[in-house]
This record gives sequence, structure tokens and C-alpha cells, in this order.
Amino acid sequence: MAEVATKAKKSAKSTRAKKKSTKYPKKTWLTWFETMYRIRKFEEKTLLAYSQQKVRGFCHVYIGQEAIGAALVTGIRKEDPVVTAYRQHGVALARGLSSNSCMAELFGKETGCVKGKGGSMHFFSKEHNYFGGNGIVGAQIPIGTGIGFAEKYKGTDNFCVTMFGDGAARQGALYESFNMAMTWKLPVLYICENNGYAMGTSVERTSNVEDLYKIGSAFDMPSEPVDGMDPVAVHEAFLKAAKHIRAGKGPYYLEIKTYRYKGHSVSDPAKYRTKDELNEYKAKDPVIVIEDRIVKEKIATQKELDKIKDAIKAEVDEAYTFADESAYPDPSALYEDNYIQEDYPFLT
Repeated sequence: MAEVATKAKKSAKSTRAKKKSTKYPKKTWLTWFETMYRIRKFEEKTLLAYSQQKVRGFCHVYIGQEAIGAALVTGIRKEDPVVTAYRQHGVALARGLSSNSCMAELFGKETGCVKGKGGSMHFFSKEHNYFGGNGIVGAQIPIGTGIGFAEKYKGTDNFCVTMFGDGAARQGALYESFNMAMTWKLPVLYICENNGYAMGTSVERTSNVEDLYKIGSAFDMPSEPVDGMDPVAVHEAFLKAAKHIRAGKGPYYLEIKTYRYKGHSVSDPAKYRTKDELNEYKAKDPVIVIEDRIVKEKIATQKELDKIKDAIKAEVDEAYTFADESAYPDPSALYEDNYIQEDYPFLT
């Protein structure tokens, strides 16, 4: 009888473990992996292109923060608008912009997502409800609040995902936006991608409140921290916030604690942090961890993942070639796509 009871316990434990690993379908796990791997390979190719002077100007890569991009695919709807800061290639790819159009934009080519006029920091796509990267620190916070107001005005149940870094969390625009959003119960999901450093300055050196999600409590805004190295945790946080916002209860604020493996920009040697700190976070690399988990929990085979990896490598190589062979915009394009209101009353 004791032996039977022991076997029953093992069987029950095995069933619980299986239920835990299969909480989400295989397709979801593969979507997370594919999204993160695409972002990683795209950004690595971007760094190569920058070293070859094919990409110029400011350039901030998303390497290390891919778990957030993965959850953007599964945790919100395609109809939900997204606006973010200048570290935004990965966010754009997660929104559905093609590798070709994003790489061409980095190269400043006419085939880019904004015809070569935006560069690294200013992707945009109306088709994908992507309101872009913004070069001014914190500028996207009131913009996202306004987009949320527009969604409420139109009577949709969409909400605006408004993303910013830990440095922008100390901009006055955030406090004004939070106050307005709570007063009017606007449908906005505020996301602080806290990678620990505002350029080269740590949160500890610049903020008395180190747990940045606590800022929301001053406005009675529902706020919580999230493990930004785990796409499952970010996905579930998105679902919880989305349910609250779509119910008409107003905004939600997530501090997603993540890490960037590269410097603030390509010109930053990142000497302000220790190798031990970097290695500690590399042990949590979301791309590697999710791959290992998928294989170990038998969600998919290594052969299946390798097939995805090979396809993405080919996609990114093709994007590089596409961008390199595309033409630069004609100088006359400078005068295209400019908005002019003929009867604007304040110009003579």
C-alpha cells in the first residue's frame, strides 16, 4: 500500500508539473522565442552595420530587454496603440514592422518604414498602430496619454501602451500625465522599462525612490513591479493590466525590471558597471533561458527551435542586403509628407 501511495504522489506531482509547463499553448511559447530571437539577431546585425558606418547617428539597441518585446506580441491587441522612447527597434519588430523596413530605416534608405527620414530613434507605422520612438526623454509620456484620451473619446476599449525608461520616470511630464490620466480615468498602460541606468547614471544615484512602481501610489494608480527578464511574467502582467483598463477603470503602471547588456548607445563603453553585475544578468538572458525551458519542459524540440533560428538569421541577413541595396531618398523628398493647413489663422 505504501508503494502504491508513493507512486500516486509522484504521478500527481508529475501532473502538476505538466500543467504548469503547458499553461500556455506551444504556439505562444514559440512566439515568445521567435520574437526575442528576431530582436536579438536584428540588433546584433545593427551593431555590425554601425561598425561599418552603414548606420550613423545615435543608435540604442534592445539587447537584454527582449522579454518585454515578446509580451507585446501576446499580451495586448494589435489595435492597441504603442508609443515608446528611442531604444525602440525591438518594440517596432514586436509590433509587426518588417525587418526589411526597419533595417532600411536604420540605413537611411527610401524603403525604410519612414522613408529614411527617421533613423534609429524615429520609426513609425500607422498600419501597426505604432507611434514610434521619441528622441526627447519623457516626451512620449504625455503623447501616449493623449492617444489614450483619443481612444476613450472614440469609445473603443483599446488602450495606449506608453513605454519609457527609468530616466524619464523623473521627468515632470510623467507626473502631469499620471495626474490627468487618473483624474479622467484614461485607458493608458504606463510601462517603465527600468534597466538600471539613465544613460550612465544608476537609479540609486538619481532617485530617492528606487522602486519606481511606487511613484504610482501618489496618484492611487494601480502599480506593480515585474520581472522583465521573463516573458511569461511580463505577459501575465500585461493581461492583468489590460483587464483593468478595458473595464474602464483607468490607467495602470508597471515597472518592468530589465537590463541592457550593451551601453546606453553604441558610443557608450559602459564602464560605470562591474563585470560581475553584467555577468549576473547575462545568466538571466531571456533568449537563452526561454530556449532551455522550452526544450527541458518538452514544449518543443531543439530541432524545431533551430529551424526557427535558421529562418530568422536568413531573414535578418536578407534585411541587411535589402537595406544596403536600396536607394537613398531623393533630395526632393524633403518636401513630401509635410502637413500644411492653408487657412491656418496665425500665419500671414
